[in-house]
Amino acid sequence: MSGIAARLPTYMKVEIFSDVACPWCYIGHTRFARAAERFRARGGTLEVTMRPFQLSPEAPAEGEPLLDALARKFGPDVARTTGRVVEAAAGDGLELRFDRAVSANTFEAHRLVELASRQGRGEEMAERLFRAHFTDGLNVADPDVLAGLAAETGVRDTGEGAAEVREQLDRAAGLGISGVPLFLFEEKFAVSGAQPEETFAAAIDEVAERTGQTPVTLLAAPGEACDDGSCAV
Repeated sequence: MSGIAARLPTYMKVEIFSDVACPWCYIGHTRFARAAERFRARGGTLEVTMRPFQLSPEAPAEGEPLLDALARKFGPDVARTTGRVVEAAAGDGLELRFDRAVSANTFEAHRLVELASRQGRGEEMAERLFRAHFTDGLNVADPDVLAGLAAETGVRDTGEGAAEVREQLDRAAGLGISGVPLFLFEEKFAVSGAQPEETFAAAIDEVAERTGQTPVTLLAAPGEACDDGSCAV
């Protein structure tokens, strides 16, 4: 992929489909944010919109220890096998604490991100929810927890947004998205998985040069991701 700074547009739309309960989404979100900042530093403008995806839409709001939920899918050695994703996250400065994380339904968390996006704080709200889930050991389905995180991030929760979340979940299904994170540029170009920062930077430049094409084009081989309701840890 090549990048020609002189030809970069000043404005580009990016939609990030992810789930708060997906560790690779947290890692990908962090790497992409760094690449996006580099593009912005060169004079480009990225409008980033967070989009919902639920790996476990059947999960209860009450929550349970994440390792217990993972053990049902991957077996009793899951505490050891999560080491790969923990190590990958640490390389990006993130602390994943599977030992205290809580598995819970993420719908209300997505609703809060939807409201935050309307208020210009969608990326910040998503990052805070990732950290709450994977580092702080908070139940991101608990209304009191969400109220506290919203206040901390400067987001006003009006109680709205559920219909929009359902609409976007249906849209993700219609687009054939089965794994996250997925980064959709200008509704035409896709990058799948928690790619390295340099891959994201190159993809941003590639889209900048190719804006105007109509097919959805995968710009990189799929990276680490959570797929079909589970995460390869």
